Amino acid sequence: MSRAARYGLLAGSGRFPFLALEEARKLGDEVVVIGIRDEASPELERLAGPGAMHWVTIAELSKLIGILQREGARQVMMCGQVKHVSIFSSLRPDWRLAKLLMSLKERNTDALIGGVIQVLADEGIEVVDSTKLLKPLLATEGVLTRRKPTDEEEKEVRYGRRIAAALSAFDLGQSVAIAGRACVALEAMEGTDAMLRRAASLAEGHRITLVKGSRRRGHLLFDVPVAGPATISTMKETGTTILAVDAGRTLLLDRAEMLAAATDAGICVVAHRIEEEA
Repeated sequence: MSRAARYGLLAGSGRFPFLALEEARKLGDEVVVIGIRDEASPELERLAGPGAMHWVTIAELSKLIGILQREGARQVMMCGQVKHVSIFSSLRPDWRLAKLLMSLKERNTDALIGGVIQVLADEGIEVVDSTKLLKPLLATEGVLTRRKPTDEEEKEVRYGRRIAAALSAFDLGQSVAIAGRACVALEAMEGTDAMLRRAASLAEGHRITLVKGSRRRGHLLFDVPVAGPATISTMKETGTTILAVDAGRTLLLDRAEMLAAATDAGICVVAHRIEEEA
C-alpha cells in the first residue's frame, strides 16, 4: 500500500487496530475503519475521526462489501481479534454469508475467513497482510528479555512447540500450556488467558510454560498471534514463567512496555524460527 492510499481496516478487539490506525495516520494514508460490533472498541471511533468509522456485525458480509465499494477501498486489512465463539452467535447471517456458510464443509477459522477472502476477491477487494503497517512489532529471533530460559524451560518449550506445530494442521487455538513436561492445556475457542487460568487450576503448584504458535501458512492475512502487556499480566497471575513465540510471525503489541513488564516479573520471552520444527 502506497502513501496516501485509501484502504479499509477491518477492526476486531484489542490494541492491534489502534496501533495499525496510528501508523496509517503517521504515513498520511487515508483509511476507512470498519469496526466489528461487540469486538472493536468504541474508542476507535474517536481515533478514526468524523465520518471515517463504520460498524458491521459479524453477520453482515454484504454491508461490509458495500461500505468498501462506496468508499473506493480496493484493499482491506484485518486487524484485531474476533472471538472464535462468535461463529455460534445468534445473529442471523445476511444472504452472502448464509450462502458462504452453506458451501463450507467445516466452519473453522481457515475455512470461514478463507471463504470471506474469496468473496471479497470476487468483488474486486483484496485482503492484504494484516501486519503490513506493524512489521517492527513482529518478534525477532532470540531471547527478548533479560532472563534466559533455564535448561528445564528449554525442554518444555521444545516439547510445546512440537505440539503447537501439530495442532496448527487442525486449525485449533494457537497456544499450549506445559507443566512438569506434560501438556496440561490446549487452547480452543476460549482464548489464551482462559486457557492459562485453566492450566493453573490443573497444575497447581507447578510453574507453566506458554507456547504460542502460528499457522504454517504462507501468509499473514488473518489470525496472527498477538501478545502484549495483558499477556504478561495473566502469566504473572497464573505462575507462567516463560513465553515462547514464532519469530517474524507474532506481534508483540506495546513491545517495550510488554518486555519491561516481563523482565520485572522474572518472565522470559523467547522467539524461535518455525524452520526449527520443519
